[in-house]
Amino acid sequence: MPLAAATAIMPVMSEASIYASARMAAGYAFNRPPVHPRIIEHIRRGRCIERPVARALDIGCGAGLSTAALTPLARCVVGLEPVVAMLAHRHAVAPRASFVAARGEQLPFAAASFDLVTAAGSLNYVNLEAFLPELARVMTTAGLMVIYDFSAGRRLRGDDALDAWYAEFERRYPPKPGYDMDVRAIGFQQAGLRLEAIEPFTVSVPMSAAQYVAYATSESGVALAVARGTSEAEIEAWCARTLSSILDERPRDVLFDTYVAYVTQGTTTSR
Repeated sequence: MPLAAATAIMPVMSEASIYASARMAAGYAFNRPPVHPRIIEHIRRGRCIERPVARALDIGCGAGLSTAALTPLARCVVGLEPVVAMLAHRHAVAPRASFVAARGEQLPFAAASFDLVTAAGSLNYVNLEAFLPELARVMTTAGLMVIYDFSAGRRLRGDDALDAWYAEFERRYPPKPGYDMDVRAIGFQQAGLRLEAIEPFTVSVPMSAAQYVAYATSESGVALAVARGTSEAEIEAWCARTLSSILDERPRDVLFDTYVAYVTQGTTTSR
């Protein structure tokens, strides 16, 4: 399928999940901290991308924040997301990007369509055996795949109070299990791809109490609790009350532990 034909939303059957809800779409669109732009800037500097590439694809783009962050790096940016409901606010979040509702295992694009492909915490949800050959097919010969993810923002600089709070938050509202993924264990070479390097680093985002409560209540554990009947207002009130001794209206630096992995065409893996 030519790239030009993939600029509109293409309906597909989405799996029933916590992400297929208006609440999650809005939370991911408007309440998540701006971590993606900081990571993309790290990638731009680290890979010396001085000029935008022609085309970039964001796999599993969610509400579109990771797609919007890509726009400085490519003249044409496409976000791909299998859960149609998550794309409800795409025009507000990433007005310069195009979006396609489809799965990574069946990419609706012609061969060698993209110079840059990203996946921000999304490969945990794909069938890698089916996805990797598709990735190799749509990447140009000199193309770059960037896999990245970041932890929950549960640390403050020089203060462990937020970490203790987040542990209790997760105890009350446990996240969906089975998310962890080891990038080094992925069989890239079987698809003719090469894992070049993995870089860990930390991203700092100033957040006030109100911003942090909005972020925390957009987490998957809260979505699961709400789906089971817990009052959203009750959760917000608990978060605001228990965070009041840690955060206030003055922003403090919240730390997100991050990694970036670079994948290219080729078969030799370096660590």
